[in-house]
Amino acid sequence: MALTDEAEYFDTRDEQLDRKLQREHGLSRRQLLKLGAAGSLMLAGGGFLRTTRAPAFPVPQGIVKKLPEEWFERLGTNAEMKWPAMADEGYLTPVEKFFVRNHTATEAIDPLRYRLNVFGSGLKDPNGRSFTLSELRKMPSETRTAFMECAGNGRSFFGSQQRTPAPGSAWKLGAVGVAQWHGVPLREVLERAGIKSSAVDVMPQGLDSEVITNGVNEGHVRRPLSVAKALDDALLAYGMNGEPLPPDHGRPLRLVVPGWVGVASTKWLGQIEVADVPLYSPWNTTQYRMIGSEYPADSPALTKQAVKSAFELPMPAALPAGKTIRLHGRSWSGSGTIKRVEIYPEAVSTSVGPAYAAVPTGAGGNPSRSGPSGPTPEGWHPAKLQSPNVPQAWVRWSFDWTPPGPGSYQLRARATDQTGQRQPETVPFNKNGYLFWAVVRHPVQVG
Repeated sequence: MALTDEAEYFDTRDEQLDRKLQREHGLSRRQLLKLGAAGSLMLAGGGFLRTTRAPAFPVPQGIVKKLPEEWFERLGTNAEMKWPAMADEGYLTPVEKFFVRNHTATEAIDPLRYRLNVFGSGLKDPNGRSFTLSELRKMPSETRTAFMECAGNGRSFFGSQQRTPAPGSAWKLGAVGVAQWHGVPLREVLERAGIKSSAVDVMPQGLDSEVITNGVNEGHVRRPLSVAKALDDALLAYGMNGEPLPPDHGRPLRLVVPGWVGVASTKWLGQIEVADVPLYSPWNTTQYRMIGSEYPADSPALTKQAVKSAFELPMPAALPAGKTIRLHGRSWSGSGTIKRVEIYPEAVSTSVGPAYAAVPTGAGGNPSRSGPSGPTPEGWHPAKLQSPNVPQAWVRWSFDWTPPGPGSYQLRARATDQTGQRQPETVPFNKNGYLFWAVVRHPVQVG
């Protein structure tokens, strides 16, 4: 079965998992999720392992690169990019400003001693073979421009905007970046390893430390994807923005799966299991699923990233009064290019005159408004898109705004992608705070 769409892939895998659980353990997947939440059961490969309580030890904090306060906000083992850091940058996110998402800590791996092991029942020789970094570099290579984004990006707005706070790193919108990734297509390595036509799943696994969650050892980060998707556009990257891959971003080798949630793009890649049976791990069964009252109990594992937008401004921002301001920002989607971005600068309070919505400036530089309700019935105005507009990356945009007077405002940006998905005003809550893609209200003080 050619499961290139991740949603279809996980739906199919969920049905197979249900049958496996009933056949081998007399469990439903709903019961498995409850057991997973309690830390009593873990899936590894095609089978099940009872977890053990891990000894207590300090949470690692290691990030190698410098984290200046003007560029980053520290969130435990992670570092969020502050959007003002992108205000004077080009299309790509500089490596030194790229966010860091670690499940444990940045690993130091010697590239000269590195080996990528590929094995499993989906290969002609199940023992597989290993590849040195030098061997990988000699293979046909490709460069792909794509965003990398944590599934929890925007999590803090569940609490600050919707009054339904979720646990986990309180990302705003800075757990995303766009880079040029250079490396060998995963299909090249799988073909050289002798992949069989009967293979159905591949499971990349990282070399970072085993993950301890609530005292339970869940093993190394690993998450399967379909063979069809692996043979399509997945990339084994050893370069980033024209330089060798840095340690915080997966040196010497990482997987890049364009458009997907970041957990799919394994860092410090050490092995790839190729199987002719479905594969499972905590990262596609008990984690990275939407769990909440407005989602089905057997909600599938997360798929492509949703549509989002961000202003290149501090949050909150302070802007001068009495002049036209050119606002800048970026929008992106896991489903393709961005077709339209609209801006709504809404007055929360002003010190002069009625509470008009803030006034956009047209091409001729003349402000316009139609009354106290704002410049249009909805208050939304088109932003100017700037090329390039790369699928599974982002588009830059600008918008000229003349505030009607000093006061408090909320800037809102909403994007629509090529599939017609448009950012909504709110999104249903899920207990882990994944995929917040509603319009973000960006506070601004004009004075």
